[in-house]
Amino acid sequence: MTSYLIYVAGGALLYALGTYGLLARRHLIHKVISANLMGSGVFLILIGLGNRAEGGPDPVPQAMVLTGIVVTVALTALGLAIIKRYYSATGLTNLDDEPPAGERP
Repeated sequence: MTSYLIYVAGGALLYALGTYGLLARRHLIHKVISANLMGSGVFLILIGLGNRAEGGPDPVPQAMVLTGIVVTVALTALGLAIIKRYYSATGLTNLDDEPPAGERP
């Protein structure tokens, strides 16, 4: 087993943990963290599979990962801003909770 396959296996494990967290957790910030964990797993898989060539690492997967990191940071900021806005409007941090009677709509 080569060292690159270890990156692929680790990335698959991170992706699986992120998927579980995204589906099992109810808190919105936990969902954002789980989505970031899934992204990190995909990045590890891309780097691991991009280094299989005998001539050295392939620059295309590295460029894709770099672009993906920038997109992930932007989506994380957007997700946290939406969660903050949702909390200020409803006072809730979970999507399936009902507000207390007589309080915010």
